[in-house]
Amino acid sequence: MVASKMTRIGLLAGAAIVLSLPAKAAPDYPTSALAEYVYSCMKANGENRDMLDRCSCSIDVIASVVTYPQYEAAETYKQMGLLPGENGVLFRDSAPAKASITELKRAQAEADVRCF
Repeated sequence: MVASKMTRIGLLAGAAIVLSLPAKAAPDYPTSALAEYVYSCMKANGENRDMLDRCSCSIDVIASVVTYPQYEAAETYKQMGLLPGENGVLFRDSAPAKASITELKRAQAEADVRCF
């Protein structure tokens, strides 16, 4: 009985330590990038508490699939690809751009399945 009580105390102490540690869902993503993603996601899907949770989940999943430098590169390719004519061709049609955007789309698809 004493051993059982000690085991429970040990489990509770371990749980308290784990719960006191800071959450690190996306350790290499800057807070501003996380906030920008969640803000844009909520603007597109609805500005309510449910969407806050779903959009936060979405960026966490994306961060688990692609690193921040990969995410940043894909977003840059997407934005620069919007330039008209020859200015945007490099960002739309190059192999690195296509690969980077494809990887981000794969991460977003996984986030959609898991969070929405």
